[in-house]
Amino acid sequence: MSKSIISLQSIDKDYYVGDITVRALRNVDMDINEGEFTAIMGASGSGKSTLLNILGCLDKPTTGNYHFDSELINKLNKNQLAYIRNRKVGFVFQSYNLLAKTTALENVELPLLYNNSVNSKERRERALNSLEAVSLSNRKFHMPNQLSGGQQQRVAIARSLVNNPVLILADEPTGNLDTRTSFEIMSLFQELNEQGKTIVVVTHEQDIAQFTKRNIVFRDGRIVKDQRIKEPKSASEALRNLPSENDDIIELNIGLRK
Repeated sequence: MSKSIISLQSIDKDYYVGDITVRALRNVDMDINEGEFTAIMGASGSGKSTLLNILGCLDKPTTGNYHFDSELINKLNKNQLAYIRNRKVGFVFQSYNLLAKTTALENVELPLLYNNSVNSKERRERALNSLEAVSLSNRKFHMPNQLSGGQQQRVAIARSLVNNPVLILADEPTGNLDTRTSFEIMSLFQELNEQGKTIVVVTHEQDIAQFTKRNIVFRDGRIVKDQRIKEPKSASEALRNLPSENDDIIELNIGLRK
């Protein structure tokens, strides 16, 4: 039986604006096991962002219990939560969040700077291995402005891997990317999942969620759908089926001659 990585029990999250109470999450029960690849979906205001913050130990529920990797998160202090975020969760963001004046390699090394058990030599080796895992070792000394959007997101994914986390949590990781690059990133996530990584992707795009193994849909702070996908679509295959960039150029030239 697979080990439970995430277990939410009767989770409520309230925000207070003056005398008004905003119910962001309502009685959410959810379990995600080791090795799953899950998409959290829903429209703006559905509770996705609130859930993301709780899953990533950036916030705590108002009521209910959150167990992460068998540990009750509700009872932890700020330092303990920071430790979990650094060692057990790999974050990937829509806007990449790379340091502009820092090389790809140095960006990947960043989480290890807060890990006292790793010396400088090992830090460099692990960062290089992470870049190799996302096929970007040949760009290790490039600055973010020398990389395409897809390459920057690969650096961000390499950074999320460098501490060998229990969970990769990706917030709209393809939101700033074109279709081709989005499929490339999802193909990479599928490869990582096949290697055993537990991945949760927060997205509002159905064409991205189709590459995951489970879709959980939120509406008004509640789960309204939880569907396991027996045969997820292959992002690599979808990528191969896209028109080539040369085809696009030919079509454009034909259109200009008409």
